[in-house]
Amino acid sequence: MLIPLPSFITRQTTGFAVALALLSLQSCQNDPEVVPESATANSYDAAVASKWSKLTLQLVRVSPGFTPPVTARAIGYAGLTMYESVVAGMPGSRSLAGQLQQLSTLPQPTAGQLYRWPLSANAGQAYILKNLFANAPAANLARIDSLENALAREYAGPNQAAANRSAAYGREVAQAIFEWSKTDGGHQGYLRNFPASFTPATALGDWQPTENGLKIPLQPYWGNNRTFLASDAAMPMPQPLPYSVSPTSQYYAQYLEVYGKNISLTQEEKEIAIWWADDPSDTFTPPGHSYNLARILVNTTGADLGKAAETFARTGIAVADAFIICWKCKFTFNNERPYTFVRRVIDPNWVPFWPAPPFPGYSSGHATQSAATAIVLEHLYGNVTFTDDSHVGRMRDVARATDFKARTFHSFWETAEESALSRFLGGIHSRQDNEVGLREGRKIGQHVNSLNWQ
Repeated sequence: MLIPLPSFITRQTTGFAVALALLSLQSCQNDPEVVPESATANSYDAAVASKWSKLTLQLVRVSPGFTPPVTARAIGYAGLTMYESVVAGMPGSRSLAGQLQQLSTLPQPTAGQLYRWPLSANAGQAYILKNLFANAPAANLARIDSLENALAREYAGPNQAAANRSAAYGREVAQAIFEWSKTDGGHQGYLRNFPASFTPATALGDWQPTENGLKIPLQPYWGNNRTFLASDAAMPMPQPLPYSVSPTSQYYAQYLEVYGKNISLTQEEKEIAIWWADDPSDTFTPPGHSYNLARILVNTTGADLGKAAETFARTGIAVADAFIICWKCKFTFNNERPYTFVRRVIDPNWVPFWPAPPFPGYSSGHATQSAATAIVLEHLYGNVTFTDDSHVGRMRDVARATDFKARTFHSFWETAEESALSRFLGGIHSRQDNEVGLREGRKIGQHVNSLNWQ
């Protein structure tokens, strides 16, 4: 369509100048950069978000010291950075600055300027991951540069100034979030997973060193860290059952139930137990499993960049706070694991199906973070049927004669319940550990959903 000439073009204007003016105006009209709809994050697919989330999980596996609490924290900040780097390009959505504890402001894009939001997300993820995973092997840090450069070329577009501006904005957001992260109590937590300054309690009913010889529990001070949400920090600690060795007590019955099931597992129950084990030495850990579930949903539903960023932000914040609140509970009550009680009171020769992690049992970290994840994903996607293929391709667990088989679910809450159940089947958690974890995790997910995202 021909665009009317501006009034300043007079009859005396040369034909060449007229043609040049028309060409320039038509070029602007056809450039998607200046059409408001094309500038939104929702107009791009989720490829940038998906690729960075995949690399995040790969970094978890290879970086020393990325235990579940440390991983949950990293995922929290990575997800938040992804969201904040593009939220200004999501009409109707709102930044979380001013809603999260001690995060009052974040950089804002320049009004009236063009931004390519995939480039902002790309640069933001590269910056935050380099800093969160500063101890990753050099070859893996180089993978961050490689992915950033490849995506920068792919999404550069014809306007180099807009590309540079977009990348600079993403880095500014990531830098501000990283500086804020350094004040939460968990900065470089990968360097102090088992602090020598901590002395475990030794009373009956207290956590005792595991069969693998670890004398100090994992991250005993993690519950003191700043949560993302003040509402999570204000949650009261749920009381566990009182300690008792009486065969008629509820406490005794809880551990007897674990023992009875553990010595009669079916093959399917073994598959459930190993699928959700997410051992830090072999996998991307339990919070990484939750982040991967988010990634699966982003990919299978065809989410756009905006929805993907919000998905990873909600999931990351949920698992980060879930681990802080759960660890606070663990070290408030310091409850023993089933292997300790069962060996002392029921069967001294019992060996659990899965080795007990080196920290107190109550409440269950798997249950808490899986429930929080289920609630935020359900809010975004409803109850959909999906397949979790997180561990497909892993070699058979020869010692337990069990294979890793993909699992299909018809709701997100099914994943939370099965994740919790897996720890009971593994002989790691009692029923109360799981029930309380699911309940408290649900609250955390609801708190995340209650933020003003729109």
